[in-house]
Amino acid sequence: MPRQVAPITEFEPEFITGLKAIFEEKIVFNQVLGLKITSLTPTRVSARIDMRPELVGHYSFNRVHGGVISAGLDAMGGLAVMAAIGARHMDESPLQRLHRFAKLGTIDLRIDYLRPGISEYFELRAEVMRLGSRVASTRMEFLAADGKLLSTGAGAYIVS
Repeated sequence: MPRQVAPITEFEPEFITGLKAIFEEKIVFNQVLGLKITSLTPTRVSARIDMRPELVGHYSFNRVHGGVISAGLDAMGGLAVMAAIGARHMDESPLQRLHRFAKLGTIDLRIDYLRPGISEYFELRAEVMRLGSRVASTRMEFLAADGKLLSTGAGAYIVS
């Protein structure tokens, strides 16, 4: 009978700190969006974007620009893949795992805009549906401060 391996429930602080540094500081466009990681687990990631004047897409309604939504969801899909890859290689050191993300890139992205993006801040969530040896598939959500679902996304990412 094969030995059961307990699922990883959380990452080491060093890995989380390193991944946040890559995502929030080294990917400069995420700084422009104001994207801040709020939760990072092997199976689900979440972040927040605070609404500010630079993100307005429609001035009459103070609605967030659709590009902010699509770029934010794309970034979150990539982050979810990073977390899943990190969890898959827990036998490596946190630093070794952080170097695995150099080749990660978006292959395909679909965004469905369900409601106008009006809120004081937004929550973004993502999870990996399948992590293959070459391609990962993700599902993402963009929510208002009150929890109302504003947009959804699906993405495919090259991982090798």
